[in-house]
Amino acid sequence: MIWRGATALAGAALGLAAPLAGADWRERLALSGPEVTPGGIWLHAASVGEFNSVRLLAEELARDFPLMVTTNSLTGRELVRGLGHAAALAPLDVPQAVGRFLDRIRPRVLVTVENELWPNRSAIAAARGVAQVVVGARMSQRSALRWGRLPGLIGPMLRRIDALSAQDAGSEARLLKLGLPEAALTPRLNLKLLGPARVEPGQDGPVRWCTVLAASTHEGEEAPILDAWLAAREAVPQLRLILAPRHPRRGDAVAALIAARGLEFSRRSQGATESAPVLLADTLGEMEHWYHAAGICVTGGSFVEVGGHTPWEPAAWRCAILHGPHVENHAGDYADLDAAGAATGCASADLPQRLVRLVQDAEGQRHMGVAARALLLERAGNPATLVTRIRDLAQRDLV
Repeated sequence: MIWRGATALAGAALGLAAPLAGADWRERLALSGPEVTPGGIWLHAASVGEFNSVRLLAEELARDFPLMVTTNSLTGRELVRGLGHAAALAPLDVPQAVGRFLDRIRPRVLVTVENELWPNRSAIAAARGVAQVVVGARMSQRSALRWGRLPGLIGPMLRRIDALSAQDAGSEARLLKLGLPEAALTPRLNLKLLGPARVEPGQDGPVRWCTVLAASTHEGEEAPILDAWLAAREAVPQLRLILAPRHPRRGDAVAALIAARGLEFSRRSQGATESAPVLLADTLGEMEHWYHAAGICVTGGSFVEVGGHTPWEPAAWRCAILHGPHVENHAGDYADLDAAGAATGCASADLPQRLVRLVQDAEGQRHMGVAARALLLERAGNPATLVTRIRDLAQRDLV
């Protein structure tokens, strides 16, 4: 009780620090909020990023049960409402607010995304028979050491969890040590990879084998990539290029680089399609089209000191991946893809040779792309077991 009282004060203090209008304050105190059919699922995600990582799960659950989504942020709430789900700001972690919220929606299951564990919410939900599930749980070594000094706080919360999917083996082991029942474990899920893993890559073909996508490039990368492509085209005249700068506002500058090399090209911002021999993809929100069109993806941010962008999006589309030496942002991912034969690192000077080799070896391209997607699916995990577990928990009092 001491811990719960202390955390109630902390929860109230956090709420007081938030710049909320009167109506939003009433929502955080659970004095108001949208109506939802009782007896469904309460899904809590801190903000936009967390909810986006479980959008597919939310859609799956909403097919069978009334769904109420709570967030800690106004932007998160508005995103959820825009997708057609009932949404509210999460109640403050004080007994009165949590109690009022549960009185109104009467959920059968509380699904929490990542690390949003609150002692009063946990205890009051358990006292009312609400099953508790955590999706994509993370627990770093540093956090585990901190929680280890508060066994009276973390232990009871973890012991109340009916099902939990961790993001990685380390988190899983640390949560078990802190008190999570082993029976609560479900297969691991990497929430950030579930979306890419659901992509349907479509069919491959000769045009795709001869199309190179330079994805999310930065200043200083387009010139060497263009020179490498020109050199490779001498050996493979049918070679095509889609150049997609990370920031489309740089479109004019990139267009000047292409024109300076005497190349005819088209711009997507002017309505061109990927059928152009050289396409400057200077628009937002269309990267999926370019991944679908290309058999080879040169990942941007890796030939300059940006740290590299995610390799999992091209992996989802079965692209053979070429990257530069600067992949610090995703070092482990690129290392695993390299080791699986799904990606190859090289310096700018080696890029022409790498392109020629891949374009002249369609079967090699295919093997790289298949290996990349296979590793993605392995890392993402399969949410089917967790969805079934949540459904079973939601229905346990209905039979």
